[in-house]
Amino acid sequence: MMINIRYVLAARPSGAASEQHFRREELPVQQLEEGEVLIKVHYISLDPAMRGWMNAGTTYVKGVEIGAVMRAFGAGEVVLSKHPDYAIGQMVTGLLGVQHYAVEKGAYLTLVNTAEVPLSWYLGLLGMPGLTAYFGLLDKANPKPGETVLVSGAAGMVGSLVGQIAKIKGCKVAGIAGGPEKCAYLLEDLGWDIAIDYKHTPDMVARLQETLPEGINVFFDNVGGDILNAALTRLAIGCRIVICGAISQYNQSTPIGPSNYLKIVSARATLSGIIVFDYFGRANEAINDISTWVKEGKIKYREHIIPGIEQFPDSLNKLFTGEHQGKLLIQNS
Repeated sequence: MMINIRYVLAARPSGAASEQHFRREELPVQQLEEGEVLIKVHYISLDPAMRGWMNAGTTYVKGVEIGAVMRAFGAGEVVLSKHPDYAIGQMVTGLLGVQHYAVEKGAYLTLVNTAEVPLSWYLGLLGMPGLTAYFGLLDKANPKPGETVLVSGAAGMVGSLVGQIAKIKGCKVAGIAGGPEKCAYLLEDLGWDIAIDYKHTPDMVARLQETLPEGINVFFDNVGGDILNAALTRLAIGCRIVICGAISQYNQSTPIGPSNYLKIVSARATLSGIIVFDYFGRANEAINDISTWVKEGKIKYREHIIPGIEQFPDSLNKLFTGEHQGKLLIQNS
């Protein structure tokens, strides 16, 4: 009998999540029904969206129920199947949860090809974050050559890819990140034009005015809060603002909204949000382009892999403290 180790949501956090909000369980793996697949989960993706999923109610997706397995994207290997489209040994991705084994309906899984790229890439560069960056920038913002693109959370998984795609499209790219090391990564490794260290910038409005005197044509925001407010002061006419996330606000009981929102009116700007679930039907479009750019050496990618599911409760907060370098994953033993 196979035993599943899993983490369930034990209580809803107010502020940052910690070990007390989860419960570790060991249970026998359930029997498969027709149309279901048993997956041995090799990698668990840690994403900022998980903090929102811990809240009660429904936004774009229903919050995780108390006592339910913590929702997370995962990638793994089919070990048993009662679905005609999935065979033992194939690799899949899906919302597999924070656990060693997942039983899922075949309709909710995606087969992936690991002949040329590692399985873990399908949770980052070729997965939900990659699709978010690709469609959020190209579909929502439609940047033109020569335009200036500003990215917040620029050294993160989504932000770093947004900026690299913008460079491929011929844009001037500026990034806001936390600390000298991350800013050096943007400038020296990724070849961006400007990097601003928000941790050592006492007046972000003045700094943006100094570095971007002609304003910004696209603002891709992963942070929200004060960073969003500052960026709104530098909008060029017709700027496209894409709100991807607000990582500075996820642990706040009363999130701060944009007080400078009237700048959107004076700049005749547009503001839109990006939810990756809307683009899953076009996933191959993004995967093909990103894969080509990687082969051509136009995109660089980093992973931060933490061994052992028991590290989950502590590892999740690395997303909010900035302790990780690259796409954050847990690898099951």
